[in-house]
Amino acid sequence: MEEKQRFKRTTVTSALPYANGPVHIGHLAGVYVPADIYVRYLRLKQEEVVFIGGSDEHGVPITIRAKKEGVTPQDIVDRYHELIKKSFEEFGISFDIYSRTTSKTHHDTASDFFRKLYDKGEFIEKSSMQYYDEEAKTFLADRYITGECPHCHAEGAYGDQCEKCGTSLSPTELINPKSAISGSQPVMRETKHWYLPLDKYEPWLRQWILDEHKEWRPNVYGQCKSWLDMGLQPRAVSRDLDWGIPVPVAGADGKVLYVWFDAPIGYISNTKELCAREPERFGAWETWWKDPETRLVHFIGKDNIVFHCIVFPTMLKADGSYILPDNVPANEFLNLEGDKISTSRNWAVWLHEYLQEFPGKQDVLRYVLTANAPETKDNDFTWKDFQARNNNELVAVYGNFVNRALQLTQKYFAGTVPAAAELTDYDRETLHEFADVKGEVEKLLDNFKFRDAQKEAMNLARIGNKYLADTEPWKLAKSDMTRVATILNIALQLAANLSIAFEPFLPFSSRRLRTMLNMSSFDWEQLGSTDLLPAGHRLGTPELLFEKIDDVVIEAQVQKLLDTKRTNEAAAYRANPIRPTIEFDDFTKLDIRVGTVLACSKVPKADKLLQFEIADGLENRTIVSGIAHYYQPEELVGKQVCFIANLAPRKLKGIVSEGMILSAENADGSLSVVTTLSEVKPGSEVK
Repeated sequence: MEEKQRFKRTTVTSALPYANGPVHIGHLAGVYVPADIYVRYLRLKQEEVVFIGGSDEHGVPITIRAKKEGVTPQDIVDRYHELIKKSFEEFGISFDIYSRTTSKTHHDTASDFFRKLYDKGEFIEKSSMQYYDEEAKTFLADRYITGECPHCHAEGAYGDQCEKCGTSLSPTELINPKSAISGSQPVMRETKHWYLPLDKYEPWLRQWILDEHKEWRPNVYGQCKSWLDMGLQPRAVSRDLDWGIPVPVAGADGKVLYVWFDAPIGYISNTKELCAREPERFGAWETWWKDPETRLVHFIGKDNIVFHCIVFPTMLKADGSYILPDNVPANEFLNLEGDKISTSRNWAVWLHEYLQEFPGKQDVLRYVLTANAPETKDNDFTWKDFQARNNNELVAVYGNFVNRALQLTQKYFAGTVPAAAELTDYDRETLHEFADVKGEVEKLLDNFKFRDAQKEAMNLARIGNKYLADTEPWKLAKSDMTRVATILNIALQLAANLSIAFEPFLPFSSRRLRTMLNMSSFDWEQLGSTDLLPAGHRLGTPELLFEKIDDVVIEAQVQKLLDTKRTNEAAAYRANPIRPTIEFDDFTKLDIRVGTVLACSKVPKADKLLQFEIADGLENRTIVSGIAHYYQPEELVGKQVCFIANLAPRKLKGIVSEGMILSAENADGSLSVVTTLSEVKPGSEVK
C-alpha cells in the first residue's frame, strides 16, 4: 500500500492496433476492455489519469496489403485508422486521445528519440548480408521473401515463418527463395543497420524485473524470465523500407525506423499531442512520462510482452529521462468457438460488424468478454455462452432486480422513494452483505483482476434479486405498506449502488440506470452507502435495462461462422490440390513408424513448437513439431503417434529433431496428430 501512495497520477496505455484491418473481439478481451475498466475506475475515484491510444501505421504488412490492392500505404492506414477509431468510440473505450503514428508529432518525437540515443552512442552499427531484389531495386524484408519450407517443404513459406508447420525461419533457410515483389530470385547484398544492445542491459533488466517486479502476473513474469534466461541479443532498430520514419542520420538513405522501435514511442507522441491540445486540463506532457510520482501501466496482449517489458523499458532506460512501467497486466489469447482467431481466415467477430448487428448492446459484449477474460490462460468465446450470460445473468439477475424495484415503486409509491421504517434482521443481513462491496471490488481492480471484480459487482445484483424474491413485497402490499416501503427503499439503494459498481464495466447501462433513478451525481466513495436515494426522491421512468437474445439471432451468428469455415475449406482445397502421381518405389523410401510419447514440453521462445521424447522400439529419439497451438504437452504424453523415422536430422531452436510427426491439416489450418485406432508396439512400421 505504501508503494501506491507515492504515485500522484497514472499514465495508462493500450497496445496500438495495427492499421491494416479492423478490430476483433480478441483485441477487445486482451487489451481494450480491461484498460477501459481500469481507467474508468480511476476516474470514479477522482484520481489523475490519462488514457492513451492510437493506431500503429508503419511496417511491412501494411505495404504488402497496399501492393495487393494497388493503393498507397497511406490509403490503407487512413481507411483502417478511421474505422478502428470510430469502433472504439461507439463501443465506449474512453481514450483521452486516439491518434496515429503517421502524425507529424509522432515522426518528430520518434526521430528525436532515436537521435538522442544515437548521439549518446547507445546503438551498435554493423553491416550484414541480406536479400536484395535487383528488379525492384530494394532490400527485402523477411515477409517479402517466399520459398519452400526446409522442414515441411510447403511452398509459400515466408522468410520469417512457415505458416504450414509453424517453424520460425530466417530468409536464408528457404529453398528456392523468391521476391514477393517481383517474383525474381533475390541476391545477397551488404547493408548497414543500427542495433539496440539489449545484452548490455540484461543485468539491469534481471534486477528490475525478476527482483523488483515479482507482483507482475505469472504469465508476464514467466515470459520475461524465459527470455532473460536464454540470453538477450542486440536488436535492429532500422530496416530497409520506403514506408516509415526515415532514420535521422547521414548515410541512412532508404532506411526507416523498425516498426517495433517507433510504435511504443507513439504512446509518448500521442500524449504530447493531447497536452498541446488541452494544456489547461492535462498540463505538460513531461508530467505524464518523466515525473517519478507518475505511475505507468501498459495494457497489452501476450504477443507484446517482450516489447513492453524488455525492449521499450531498455529504450527508456537508455534515454535516461523517462519513468519505467510499474505494471504490464498482459492477457493471454481469446479463441472463437474453439478455434484460434485468424484475420487472414476471417475467423473473428469484428467489432464494427457487432455494433451494426447488435445495436445498443455494447455492454453485453463488454460483460461477456470480461467474464471470459483470458487473464491467466487462453479462453474461448462462443455465441451460445454469449446468449446464456445475457439471458441468465444480465436479464434474469441484474435487469430483473432493477426492473422489479422500479416498477414496484412506480406502482405502490408513484415513482417516489419511500421512507424506510424499522429494519428486520434479514434487512440488516442484506445491507451487511453489500456494505463491504466497495473494498472487495477495489482490491480486485487494484490488482487487475477484472473478471473477479465484475463477478463481485454481479453478486450485488444477486443479493438484490434474492432479497425481493424472499420478501415478496407484492404480497405484503395487501396488508403492510410500511413493510413494503422499507423493502423497496433497501432495493432502490441497492440499485443505486449497482449503477456505481458497474460503471467501469458496463458504462452504457449504468448511465441508463442512473437516468431511471434520476441520480445526478455519483462517485466511487459513495459505493456501499445505504442512503444514496433519500426518501421523497423522485425517480425517472422505468424501462428494461437488458433484453433477451433469441435463439434465431444466435443461430444467424453461428451460421455466419460456418459459412466462413466452408469458404475457407473450399479455398484451401483449391489451393491444395492432389500432388502429381508418384511411383510405389518413391513411397517405400519413407520409413513411417509408430512411437509412444514419453515426454512432451514447449520449446522456449517458440510459441508453435513442442519437443517430444519418442519411444521408437530401438532407442528413444527427440522430435520437434509445430503443433503447440493445437495441443497442450501433457495431453500428448502416453499417446502413440506416427512419425517419419528416416528423415535427416535438423536443428530447430538449438534442438536436433530426429524425424517428423505426421499431422493432418484441416482447411482452417488447425492440425490433428495422426495416430492408430488401437495400441501397437513402439517401432511398428506403417505400410
